[in-house]
Amino acid sequence: MSSKYAESGVDVRKRGIEVFKRILNNVFPDAFCVVSEDPYVPGYGIVTHTDSAGSKPVQAYLHWREDGDLNWFSGLAQDALAMNLDDVICVGALPINFVDYVAVNPFRVDKIGVLRALSEGFEECVTILNDFSVNLLFSGGETADLPDQVRTLDVSVTMNARVSLSNPVTGDKIAPGDVIIGLRSGGRTKYERKENSGIMCNGLTLARLCLMDRSYQEKYPEILEPADGERSYYGRFKFDDYLDELNMTVGEAILSPTRLYAPVIIKIIERFNPYISGLVHNTGGGQTKCLRIGKNIHYVKDSIFEPDPIFKLIQRESGESWKAMFENYNMGVGFEIIVKPEVADDIISLSEKYDLEAKIIGVCKKSDGRNRLTIKSSYGTFHYP
Repeated sequence: MSSKYAESGVDVRKRGIEVFKRILNNVFPDAFCVVSEDPYVPGYGIVTHTDSAGSKPVQAYLHWREDGDLNWFSGLAQDALAMNLDDVICVGALPINFVDYVAVNPFRVDKIGVLRALSEGFEECVTILNDFSVNLLFSGGETADLPDQVRTLDVSVTMNARVSLSNPVTGDKIAPGDVIIGLRSGGRTKYERKENSGIMCNGLTLARLCLMDRSYQEKYPEILEPADGERSYYGRFKFDDYLDELNMTVGEAILSPTRLYAPVIIKIIERFNPYISGLVHNTGGGQTKCLRIGKNIHYVKDSIFEPDPIFKLIQRESGESWKAMFENYNMGVGFEIIVKPEVADDIISLSEKYDLEAKIIGVCKKSDGRNRLTIKSSYGTFHYP
């Protein structure tokens, strides 16, 4: 299948990382995250996870260059934090602490201003998490001036978490008859300051290229690796163009921060752990992320949310196929809880107390020897892999 996302230079299937599997210290090889046995605390596993804000920093850089507002960088703190936090909770782990890593090209970026904006972003996130009983410590980090390696800047986080080896969420218990509860990626929860487009942190390269006006790459050539002149921005929007369909500007939609699901998921784990078979954070791989957990399961998603407007805009402007869109993006479902059907209504009610929309989006069936996924949507029926 051809993909506009692949043509933009991104391999959504991350081929090549399998070479590291043989050297991993992983107690549960099929779990969502690597869990290593704690060498000093018997009965517990440690989860060390690292991820970044993807190419969102490039978009933030563009905004700053256009209007001089350093606050565009502050949301990257939540992106980098959520990309790690929402992953580690997928094995039932509780976060302990995190460090950041910020690499900048000091000839192009106001390093001091960016660091100040990021520190404010991290502080706000930690405060929100602590207010909702998610205790997380910031333990410093590293800033690197890399003018020969980095075109603009990169922001990432490494996080440590701990999980009891007696009751982790590994996906091994996923069975036919389990239901899939989807949690919205767009909208606004009780602990968020403003509306979220739902885009999170994946597919940003294609979003930037197909939405942002070509004049930007001519004005700021550092925002694009030309790849022999074949890649280019080909959009028709300026970053501050307001679209009624988005209910925000195009730039705001692209930079909407990745949702922090931990305040809700940790409460769900506390109350319903025995009934939870699997947890999935729909990042790289989008709606196909569920394929990485469980064994011999056919995931059938036949009642997913209508994709948020940002995804429809990207599809329309890029010409990407709908099948590829569901593999590239979360498409409105940022997190999934795979549970026994008898507790589904209670979990949905708990989520909605936080104004986080949730519903049953599908069911698990028996497969033919490998995990499979079928998505039935108003845009077609698609089969993966």
